[in-house]
Amino acid sequence: MPRAASTTSPPQGARDTPGAGDVKAEGSSGDPEKGTRDRILDIALQLFIDKGFDKTSLREIADQLGFSKAAIYYHFASKEDILMALHLRLHEFGREALDTLGQSPVSPASWAELLDRLIDQMLEHRSLFLFHERNQAALEHLHKERHEADHDDLQARFRQALSNPDIGVEVRVRMASAFGAVMSCLVLAGDVFSDVSSDQLGSQLRGVVDDLLSPR
Repeated sequence: MPRAASTTSPPQGARDTPGAGDVKAEGSSGDPEKGTRDRILDIALQLFIDKGFDKTSLREIADQLGFSKAAIYYHFASKEDILMALHLRLHEFGREALDTLGQSPVSPASWAELLDRLIDQMLEHRSLFLFHERNQAALEHLHKERHEADHDDLQARFRQALSNPDIGVEVRVRMASAFGAVMSCLVLAGDVFSDVSSDQLGSQLRGVVDDLLSPR
């Protein structure tokens, strides 16, 4: 798959290898309030991966940050709000990826570029997806109206992108299957490939996507 230069900034999260301790805070420069909020999210992300949402307390998050639990309440009303904020970071991947297609009809070539960019972003933030896999039970309780609207919007845009009647059915099936391969490998598989480097996993996955998108 040809490598496409990224035109968007991926959402921030823990970097590279799942479970790695080197989390990077978003917005650490600029607005200090935004930087503090993002530090809370990054520390919570690592704790939710290591211990799970239910076994992590706000006190533990505050202790790792070096300030009081009351300071967390300034940014988040509850631990559930922190969980939702982390989950919504995942939505940015899908939204930004689909935004790269613009308003023009999707083509096999633009779909390949979208998947290439998506693979880069997802591999850069593997811990964020591991968090989602390990905390599914807690996330199921957070079906808020705004959150469900986000899901509906992403699904509608995805279906619209694959509904171009000018593209043959077989090609559209291949496009959908290639997207499914990316999501299965980097999301549904959880930490199955945690011992595989991002470079190796990305190379293997791009080869699979190429095979799926190539005509017979």
